[in-house]
Amino acid sequence: MSGIVPPGACRGARNRWTVLVVLCVSLLVVAIDATVLHVAVPAVTEDLRPSGVELLWIVDAYPLACASLLILFGTLGDRVGRRRVLLAGYGCFALASAAAAYAPGPGTLIAARVLLGAGGAMIMPATLSLLRQVFPDRRERALAVGIWSAVAAVGAAIGPLVGGVLLEHFWWGSVFLVNLPLMAACLPVARLLLPESTGDRTGPWDVTGALMAACGLFAVILAVKRAGGGDLFTPGTALAAGGGALLLVLFARRQRRLPEPLIDLSSFARPAFGTAVGCIVLTVLALVGLALVAAQYLQLVLGLSPLQTGLRLLPLSVAAIAAGLAGSRLLTALGPRLMVTAGFVLTAVAVLTLTCLDGHDRPVLMVTGFVLLGFGLETTLFASYESMLSDVPVRQAGGAAAIGETAYQFGAGLGIAVLGSIMNAVYGPAVHRFKGVRGDESAAAGHSLGEAYTVASRVGGGAGEALRQAARDAFVHGMKTTLLVSAVLLLAGAVAARRLPRDLRAPDEETRAPSACPPALPARSVAGRAGAAGPVPRADS
Repeated sequence: MSGIVPPGACRGARNRWTVLVVLCVSLLVVAIDATVLHVAVPAVTEDLRPSGVELLWIVDAYPLACASLLILFGTLGDRVGRRRVLLAGYGCFALASAAAAYAPGPGTLIAARVLLGAGGAMIMPATLSLLRQVFPDRRERALAVGIWSAVAAVGAAIGPLVGGVLLEHFWWGSVFLVNLPLMAACLPVARLLLPESTGDRTGPWDVTGALMAACGLFAVILAVKRAGGGDLFTPGTALAAGGGALLLVLFARRQRRLPEPLIDLSSFARPAFGTAVGCIVLTVLALVGLALVAAQYLQLVLGLSPLQTGLRLLPLSVAAIAAGLAGSRLLTALGPRLMVTAGFVLTAVAVLTLTCLDGHDRPVLMVTGFVLLGFGLETTLFASYESMLSDVPVRQAGGAAAIGETAYQFGAGLGIAVLGSIMNAVYGPAVHRFKGVRGDESAAAGHSLGEAYTVASRVGGGAGEALRQAARDAFVHGMKTTLLVSAVLLLAGAVAARRLPRDLRAPDEETRAPSACPPALPARSVAGRAGAAGPVPRADS
């Protein structure tokens, strides 16, 4: 059973659904920050003038740092208290947001993004493990996870919308500065309402193992990022990949020998847990990679403003909310296996629909694709998280949450690296060494569509206009290729999902530990309130 401290905390969180709202708001901020910078990249590039490598780090530093530290902070919460780690994450996130908003140069912004990732790594597993603690009944927990996972997908999806609204009126730093009042509101409310809980672990926290996992994950994801940037066969990439893999192997061996490991590695051998983690990686890989491509397509190819870009992505958010609210009933009716499989197939259909986009604005086709995409992605994420979370005892909730969130962030980094590298492999050669343009400028145009536009404006005349058109055509061709690869990966996920349990199974007695707080509302009443509330409760998956 989990430890609960202090006794007064339960009175402050007697209504479990109020606790859920607090957890969802916390994770909404973290989820938005994962993608809010996408629409601000052109403004950041114009103001700070980062190099190509620095720009990649500005975008990737957040998921890289977050994914590396999730296991460390998730298992720390099992020892010292999940609420305590959550509150510390609020402070770290607020400090990093202020530093990022007023960053004078690329280096400072990268460092601030790393610190943001650390704050996110404290917040995300703490909220998920607290949810596992507060909702011991699987059917109630399914509804809670549905709302929570909807916020995960929606937060990432509305990031560009939030960024677009802010950039219409303020400078790019406002996309970070908006976090400060939200964190200031979350901290006292969470301190009053959230119950404290630990995993009742008697042994010491394995600091060495936690650091090995953090360094190993950092190195592996760094290698993936370098490979995605075109440095596949370089000594640096090989060193990062080899060193990271070695550290993770040593971490796994160490965990098997410990009487009370940080992570129960035997969990991965169970179909419900191991397959669910893999499905999360594939789902987020598609979500984040496609979000980055879509934001550039809408702004640079169609010429939409940041606000218009965010509004075009809004149907994806609405569909994800609907899928999250319907997730509990769908899971009961279909079971985890069929629900995840159907989610992957629906997402693949959405991606194939979007391959029909070209250099002209096709709003009906776009809305159709985004609605199918949002519903399919959220359906898959919801059922995967619910299966993973229900397959572990409550005392291991922090470690399990950390694994799930590591999979989420690893998938995000992998999506940017893998799909980004495919995009660059198609786009770059079509623009490189363009006739009528100097070699150095042609090479610069091959880095990105934004740089191609800059070079075209500088060249001017017929050559500049020809370069602009060639770059647009190359980008659209690269986008379609990237979408096709995404569809193949999603269909592979549908095949893998066949290993999930067919039906909802009653959890073991070990997993049915008492809740942090007594029941407050019957399940049917909760479902009614959640349906009436609409998109208000939000959370991260």
